Amino acid sequence: MKRIITLLAFTCLGFIIPMPSSKLQQARWILGVWQQKAGKRTQIEEWKQADDSTFTGRSYFLKGKDTVLLEQTTLEYRHQQLFYVPVVQGQNNEQPVRFTLTDIQIGKLVFENKEHDFPQKITYQRITQDSAVAEIAGMLKGSYQARPFPMKRIQ
Repeated sequence: MKRIITLLAFTCLGFIIPMPSSKLQQARWILGVWQQKAGKRTQIEEWKQADDSTFTGRSYFLKGKDTVLLEQTTLEYRHQQLFYVPVVQGQNNEQPVRFTLTDIQIGKLVFENKEHDFPQKITYQRITQDSAVAEIAGMLKGSYQARPFPMKRIQ
């Protein structure tokens, strides 16, 4: 009888414990196309779901009729952890840099890499269904800097 109860308890826990990629699922709100405007410059950030453990993103700006790629990014659920992994054009020898999820709340994602030069912290905060703020922050030339990027969902 004890074996049946133990088996039943573990079976029930399987329904209660979130799926391995639940952190990624909590970030689903980021999927879509977002626009940032800074003066005359328009920057677009697109996010798509690649599979059950990866979102892919790219950020670019429009220059006339041309698209200029700024970075390609993945949100990856690996080894029980969520990572933000950007490849930025012209930085880090165009190699990926891994930021680890350090805080997740409803509509908020915080990733950190204390070893990176700048930024050491990347935050995405949903404001409304169609607005969010991305922020990069950390130490730069001996002082703390934070740069917010307000975004509006366009798709």
